[in-house]
Amino acid sequence: MTTVRQASRPAGLSRTTPLPMKFIPDALQGPSITGYGPGWVEVNGEKYHSSIIVSSQGVIQPWSCLRFEDLGEPHFEELATFASELVLFGSGASIRFTHPQWLKPLYSRRIGLETMDTQAACRTYNFLSGEGRKVVAALII
Repeated sequence: MTTVRQASRPAGLSRTTPLPMKFIPDALQGPSITGYGPGWVEVNGEKYHSSIIVSSQGVIQPWSCLRFEDLGEPHFEELATFASELVLFGSGASIRFTHPQWLKPLYSRRIGLETMDTQAACRTYNFLSGEGRKVVAALII
């Protein structure tokens, strides 16, 4: 469950001006991605400088795919072993799509895949994990 809170109205804004919303997870399940930047991702306050897998079921482990150019079907076979409903693939600094045939291990187990840049995958992971979803983030750093 995610609580949506409306920000207080700054002085001078009319009542018809939309206000920003902030999504606050009521209870984040599993690890939380607490920061990211060029060449690193922080999970539960600990920085990682190479590709990792983060699961809402509590797994934080290195990922054998260190660069997008190394990516292949065995990497998605590894991701399919997690009991998840969705894999968030963070492809690095920019969004890059995989060869569709490499995704067979996921699709044969009815596991969805969303591809995005690594920063977007970090934000999306926290949001979905906060909703109690079984999600895995595979992040190329």
